[in-house]
Amino acid sequence: METLVVEQAAMATKKTHTLSGSQAVLEAFVAEGVDTIFGYPGGAIMPIYDALYDYHNKLKHILVRHEQGGIHAGQGYARTSGKCGVVFATSGPGATNLVTGLADAMIDSTPLVCITGQVYAHLLGTDAFQEIDVINITTPVTKWNYQVTDATEIPAVLAKAFYIAKSGRPGPVLIDITKNAQLQQFDYEGYQPCSHIRSYRPKPIIRKEYIAAAAELINKAEKPFIIFGQGVILGKAEKEFKAFVEKSGIPAAWTILGLSALATDHPLNVGMLGMHGNYGPNVLTNDCDVLIAVGMRFDDRVTGRLDKYAKQAKIIHLDIDPSEIDKNVKATVGVWGDCKETLPMLTKLVESKVYPQWVNRFKEYQLEEEKEVIHEELNPSTDILTMGEVIRNLNELTGGNAVIVTDVGQHQMVACRYAKFNESKSNVTSGGLGTMGFALPAAIGAKFGAPERTVVAIIGDGGIQMTIQELGTVMQSEVNIKVLILNNEFLGMVRQWQQLFHDKRYSFVDIASPDYVAVAKAYKIEGQKVSQREYLRGALTTMLNHNGSYLLEVMVGKENNVFPMVPQGCSVSEIRLK
Repeated sequence: METLVVEQAAMATKKTHTLSGSQAVLEAFVAEGVDTIFGYPGGAIMPIYDALYDYHNKLKHILVRHEQGGIHAGQGYARTSGKCGVVFATSGPGATNLVTGLADAMIDSTPLVCITGQVYAHLLGTDAFQEIDVINITTPVTKWNYQVTDATEIPAVLAKAFYIAKSGRPGPVLIDITKNAQLQQFDYEGYQPCSHIRSYRPKPIIRKEYIAAAAELINKAEKPFIIFGQGVILGKAEKEFKAFVEKSGIPAAWTILGLSALATDHPLNVGMLGMHGNYGPNVLTNDCDVLIAVGMRFDDRVTGRLDKYAKQAKIIHLDIDPSEIDKNVKATVGVWGDCKETLPMLTKLVESKVYPQWVNRFKEYQLEEEKEVIHEELNPSTDILTMGEVIRNLNELTGGNAVIVTDVGQHQMVACRYAKFNESKSNVTSGGLGTMGFALPAAIGAKFGAPERTVVAIIGDGGIQMTIQELGTVMQSEVNIKVLILNNEFLGMVRQWQQLFHDKRYSFVDIASPDYVAVAKAYKIEGQKVSQREYLRGALTTMLNHNGSYLLEVMVGKENNVFPMVPQGCSVSEIRLK
């Protein structure tokens, strides 16, 4: 009898009220601090949109023009805000249109929570209208996915979704919710954020003996070299990384996703790694005696031929994801853990040093690269505009303080090579998947993620046409972004390869474009087109100072190539200057 009285008293003190599954979704978002959702409604997700009508003062919804635009916007938001991007899509084609963005977010470790609507549970497996098995389709491109058929699961499932997306090595999560679960009323007992899942360890145990072994290798090194990736930014370890670089005195180079983790003008920042990276960092990778990799995954575009990559060096690899260590490059010492925690431990043990002769070798290669490549790219002697001089002028006008969002192609490599950054989370690009069409919607999201910052989307004439409809999102949301199209009238990167490796057989790379300024004006966005140097600086100034979004098209050299270049199948030390 006493036990029954106690149980009844406990039930009486529990605050419950009736909510629909759709309302529970939105309550979870509010509790998680979500402020912006990117999405596109449809039949299977309509109950959630109906509930959203009553949450307009708590949650901002941005209506995109295509679900792929929505998920790229979510990525841009996550990359500049450091928070989790949230995306809505309906079932069937709405859900499948997310797949490219999910794959992009997965390989670039971008935290997203995507909600897809689904047909009623009793229709699953019947080939109902707009039914698709989104769980099996997205399993390879999500960190976790789950299908909800009962509304009572929603609070716990969403808590788990946000925890998985944001913790450890971040990534995209997809939750598919059947229509009956969205409509179902249930006794809601509140939202409890998730902080632990049995069998899921987002951060591996730090082994102090490995940190000591790494410090010993570094302290004995004569030509140490640091290469850093996005793990520094995702771990919010920029200060810790800078302290490590400055105490150790070791030159450091970045992957394109690591760009902006260390200010580009830092005296020990020696440039970009990879296929179109800087001369010195690539060549000297195969000359250093200790190579310290921080938060990067030894992508093939960074390593070139693995059998010829840094074979002379002892490798120290710091990463939060144990599966990355020894995956591509065998580590002498693998340091598991969050670099925000492991870097200070390593910094404490390394000796304070300088390597004047070693650092000077990077400077010598830089001078050679400037003489052979950079000077002509940034200050061309012909009347033809180059992408590099556009970026140089943009740098000077923004002071290195803008967020630069790039699409994929030659303009991406040029922008990553020459853009200047003073603060972190300033470079937003599609790194691992290389998704054309990424930049315009990602720039929209980037601006909502960092509303106080200038956001410039740099896009080629190929990539812009893949998601140009998102100018409608720009118009309707009144977001202030600057769209800079570098038009060389080619699919430039493919054309460069065809020129260099396929005897200049230009097969279907000559791409025609619409009148971009007229298209922008149709969307009530101001713009102009420039093809002469004398008007470039003024046009960029107008774009940056304009009160609202602006589109600037710059005509650049048709057959200009991006150098240096590591040809496919070659080692990084075989990089070509021309």
